[in-house]
Amino acid sequence: MILNPRITETQLLKTILTELGEEGSSRSRSGLVKQVNDILLDKIQQGKDILLIIDEAQNLTFELLEQLRLLSNLETDKQKLLQIILMGQPEFKRILSENRLRQLRQRILVHTELRPLNRYQVEQYIHHRIAMAGGQGIPFFTTWAVRWIHWKSRGIPRIINNICDKSLLSAYIRSSEVVKVRDVRTALKEISSLDFN
Repeated sequence: MILNPRITETQLLKTILTELGEEGSSRSRSGLVKQVNDILLDKIQQGKDILLIIDEAQNLTFELLEQLRLLSNLETDKQKLLQIILMGQPEFKRILSENRLRQLRQRILVHTELRPLNRYQVEQYIHHRIAMAGGQGIPFFTTWAVRWIHWKSRGIPRIINNICDKSLLSAYIRSSEVVKVRDVRTALKEISSLDFN
């Protein structure tokens, strides 16, 4: 998994090798690609599938996207050696539509776009996140708090998370297990760098 895509092609290959438990021994990019290929072949023979996940893909340079396309060529007669998942902000869709990335687009088998959540989905999302953190209905977000979060976040999960984190802190400071609209308002004041209009 690569969380910081602001790297060079050589750093990408070395990071992949490190994640596979190896050290990039070659000094040339072609040598590193061969090393990645050999290790992936070995992993496939061991019955392991390898998945490369890159977050914030909208920050990838054209050269890095081209290197990923070349890595997607690595295969045996029966299967690809590396599955690649690219996750990015909405602008990544525009970047992929560029003509110079036509060959990469042709290799994308599945794509999906996360649309903003509606109010009901925001409520379910918040409850799910609390449950995954071990909460059993506590802390609790009031209906009006959820409505404000939906309205101010525009249904965007990353903004929902940010508002909820700050709202939970506000409720904690009040020694309350109930997150109210006033906690959401306090959170929004703290998140002044984001545009909620």
